[in-house]
Amino acid sequence: MNAENSALTHLMDAEHEADTRPLDFGIIRRLFSYTTPYATRRNILFILVIIRSVQLPALTWVITMVIKGPIQEGNFDGVIWGVAGFLTLAFSTQVVFHFRQRLSLELGESVVYDLRNDIFRHLQRLNLDYFHRTKLGRTISRITSDSENVRIGVQEVLFVAMVQVGQMCTAGICMCWYDWFLFSVVLALAPILWTINRHFRRQLSQAHRAVQESFSRVTATLAESVNGIRVTQAFVRQEKNTQLFQELVQNHANNHIHVAHTQGKFLPLLDLNSQCFISLLLLIGGYRVLNPTIDASLGDLIGFFLMANLFFSPIALLGLQYTQALTSMAAAERVFRLLDTEPSWKDDVTAHDVDDLEGAITFRDISFEYDIGRPVLKNVSFSAQPGQTIALVGHTGSGKTTISNLLAKFYLPNQGAILVDGRDLREITTTSWKRQIGIVVQQSFLFTGSVLDNIRFSRPEASDENVRDAISQLDCLDIVEGLAEGFDTQVGQRGNNLSLGQRQIVCFARALLVDPRILILDEATSSIDTLTEIRVQRALERLMKGRTSFIIAHRLSTIQKADQILVLDQGHLVESGKHVDLLAKGNIYYQLHSNGFTMTPVSAPLKP
Repeated sequence: MNAENSALTHLMDAEHEADTRPLDFGIIRRLFSYTTPYATRRNILFILVIIRSVQLPALTWVITMVIKGPIQEGNFDGVIWGVAGFLTLAFSTQVVFHFRQRLSLELGESVVYDLRNDIFRHLQRLNLDYFHRTKLGRTISRITSDSENVRIGVQEVLFVAMVQVGQMCTAGICMCWYDWFLFSVVLALAPILWTINRHFRRQLSQAHRAVQESFSRVTATLAESVNGIRVTQAFVRQEKNTQLFQELVQNHANNHIHVAHTQGKFLPLLDLNSQCFISLLLLIGGYRVLNPTIDASLGDLIGFFLMANLFFSPIALLGLQYTQALTSMAAAERVFRLLDTEPSWKDDVTAHDVDDLEGAITFRDISFEYDIGRPVLKNVSFSAQPGQTIALVGHTGSGKTTISNLLAKFYLPNQGAILVDGRDLREITTTSWKRQIGIVVQQSFLFTGSVLDNIRFSRPEASDENVRDAISQLDCLDIVEGLAEGFDTQVGQRGNNLSLGQRQIVCFARALLVDPRILILDEATSSIDTLTEIRVQRALERLMKGRTSFIIAHRLSTIQKADQILVLDQGHLVESGKHVDLLAKGNIYYQLHSNGFTMTPVSAPLKP
């Protein structure tokens, strides 16, 4: 097995091992709590379920009474009245069935609506580290396929199963009324059904769990492959990726086949046992009716067998419902596992909002690692006075972007403290802090919508004039107005309708619209052509005035006027000072400058 296949196997095993929570009624209770806001509808539905479960045996009871009474006595008028009563009861069963089905569909839709909103709201609360370690497809599947399976569980499993169980109980009571001895035979045979059900329940539970997990892997890999199609084609990886995806799909198909094989044994075995039980009951019942010493009538035997049909017929359907219930419960388990995932860190209860900041920033002995045992920053200390421009330079992986991530409070340092105007950043609420900062990164992300919508994303209440002013300050108004529809131009998915430079101009305006006190530019001008960069640089000089700014750049022109340049190397701060002073020292900065500032032009990833 080659290394890539080994990695694939390891991934599959890791995800399977993570799915260890057993199916239990705790999941059902938690899912059922989502019906609380719709208690009236739910309670009416329960009443309809009870009525429905009694109505079908009642129809059979009417048939038996007509046979035992008017038909056996030769009373045709009684037969007419019996048929009229039967038709009236039959009509009522359809009315109840209509509203039972309608309300269950409405309740299931309402539960899934709330569940999906809870998932999305919870995702907004999670820190970035969750999204870095979790595949996009797995997250999407929680709110799509898993939620859909939960909907099926509520709409088509729960209440249908309750009707079937109620029907069995009602039919069982009637069977006992007709012939308690024959019913005791049914009870004696019940352990056989229980044993069969218990054996296959375990197998189906594991099989459906495997199906859910394999489907999650397929969707996750598919989403990743679509997002990375450019890289795939650039390195001619189509065939290899197709082979790896085929293995995942084959694994998913094998899991489905295993479920089908298990069901193929379980359901026929249940049906066969039911038929065997009926045959045995027919033999015993016939003997009791034919034996003159036993008080058993033919009418009661007919009624018993009609009720027995209602008693045994739900068993196969309950087997199918149970199979779907396993899928729904496995989906609910995965959804609740996501909802139970706590953010890796939260604001301290003593944290408070900030409004007016001077903008003094101090990193004091900061150390940080994304993965345990792999430090990215090591005892980094520096200070930035209000209004200063701080430039961060160094080779890829030196820790530049990590500093911006910590400053933006995407992460908290493992050691040390970040001070803002002398206060620990941990003492400031994350929401109020992020309202004080503006961030622009190289990999500019735009949302589907217009240019105007994307600029206003950072400040929804901003007027059209506010947006125009932000673009005007960047000296790029003519560029935006030169688009096909100006500010109303649709950017397309991820901004594909705009050039890289146009996208970054939109991101600049989006950050500056909030009038930030702290400005973070992570290689933000790397995709802008030289002519446009000259215009933007003039605007940035005006915009950074009075703001504390942090610039990560690979172009010398963007940092040579910085008040302080910090040179990083393998997580250490090795040099600091102004451009001229660092050149005079002749150390690492001098070498970078001499080599034409050959840091890689591709932005360092959030997680090195």
